[in-house]
Amino acid sequence: MTTLLGTRLNDRYRLDARIAAGGMSTVYRAFDETLERQVAIKLMNREVSADSDQLERFRREARAVAQLNHPHVVGVIDAGEDEGRPYIVFEYVEGETLKERIRRHGRLAIAEAIAYAVEIGRALGAAHARHIIHRDVKPQNVLIDEEGTAKVTDFGIARTLEEEGLTADGRVLGTTDYVAPEQALGRRVTGQSDLYSLGVVLYEMLTGEVPFKGENQVAVAMKHVREPLPDVQTKRPEVSAALAAVLDRATAKRMEDRYADDAELIADLEDVLAIETARAGSATGEVTAVLKTLPAKAQRRVPLRARRPALTAILALITVALVAAGAVWVATRAHHGTGDLTQSPPPTAQVQVQLCQTCATAFNPLGSSGPENPNEAGYAIDNDPNDEWTTVDYYSHVLLEAGVGIYVDAAPRTTARELKILTSTPGFNAQIYVTDTTPSPTAWPGDWVQVASANDITSDDNIALNTGGVPHRYWLVWITKLPPGGEYVGLKLALYR
Repeated sequence: MTTLLGTRLNDRYRLDARIAAGGMSTVYRAFDETLERQVAIKLMNREVSADSDQLERFRREARAVAQLNHPHVVGVIDAGEDEGRPYIVFEYVEGETLKERIRRHGRLAIAEAIAYAVEIGRALGAAHARHIIHRDVKPQNVLIDEEGTAKVTDFGIARTLEEEGLTADGRVLGTTDYVAPEQALGRRVTGQSDLYSLGVVLYEMLTGEVPFKGENQVAVAMKHVREPLPDVQTKRPEVSAALAAVLDRATAKRMEDRYADDAELIADLEDVLAIETARAGSATGEVTAVLKTLPAKAQRRVPLRARRPALTAILALITVALVAAGAVWVATRAHHGTGDLTQSPPPTAQVQVQLCQTCATAFNPLGSSGPENPNEAGYAIDNDPNDEWTTVDYYSHVLLEAGVGIYVDAAPRTTARELKILTSTPGFNAQIYVTDTTPSPTAWPGDWVQVASANDITSDDNIALNTGGVPHRYWLVWITKLPPGGEYVGLKLALYR
């Protein structure tokens, strides 16, 4: 094999180093002298290239992966033959395999393991959408690039659902450490089989070891058929019940008890990623990248410091600037007053109205479900940039009533010239109301009087108030329209006089 190093395939690809070798092919790091870039080349071993079945399997891999264009699939660049030996040219991924990462670190951080499972699941979803089953999902076939992103590779035994192929029923293919029960028994394999294997990979990322060991591959395969996976919470007690439930369903023995498709599994993985990030309170590395891609429903669970790191950093810098200028910054939610909400400060002549921590109330007089997230109302006026009050989810992207909102009690009364809003959901519409009468939780508009209106509210917005300098006790942000395509509104607010 080493004698091939330095040789050129079709006078274009120079073989520089051997990366991996298997029974059918060898993978090299190579240099594309035409485009002057590094690539990876899978070259069929000469001793098997005369086998027509093996040759067709190799060509099938090239056809299968060439159909896929996905950020978490190692892409095919080219394919050809040199002196009767076929080869496939892939993008070159600098980094390590997921298996190597597990060997280096042992158990991965829980959120990191889930993030990788999401990325692998999305790659498999792209393949399954084209009716391509991987059939050999394992950490050895997942590459982690220098940025920490997962990319699935080696569709060498993949086949489409429509084809009767060389990997027909009755043959067990794939690594038995991760093999699905139906595949171990030589039965029909579907996308659900890949999902089982992904569940086993997730188990290994969480525990640092494969679930079953045996004297040989057949013994391990039969354990996948007959024995449930060991309890992941026994192996790692800090794993949440929600994550354990996802793992149990992904690795169910009966296909009818397993996730029906990729979308179901990915949705649950996204939810538990948000849950685990909320438990941890922060996120780093690839977890942060995946969090940015979560749907709104899952993002609701994620602390702002994890899903809005840029805003947190800006507020931190402003904190330093304010302290340097001699301003007082209240740095803990344990304090009985609210801190300065300023991101881009209003004119220096204005002073923020100090409110008690229990002075905010969620308000939904027109809705049958009662106030919206009343237990989170205090988040709207505390000085913590990592949280905010939010409405409930409106999956139709439309409010079910004429408006919902949140009001603050500025007892006994206060004058205010501006109301400031910080939000992670810009683009919503709101009106500002005042009253000196205790608001009824079921009456609208009652004694409320409108003093301002704002459309397409930005992430950092100052709304001028038309009160004529008259003081008022209760100040209401009344939301009348969700942001475009949004399912909820989240905000923090402050009054300035």
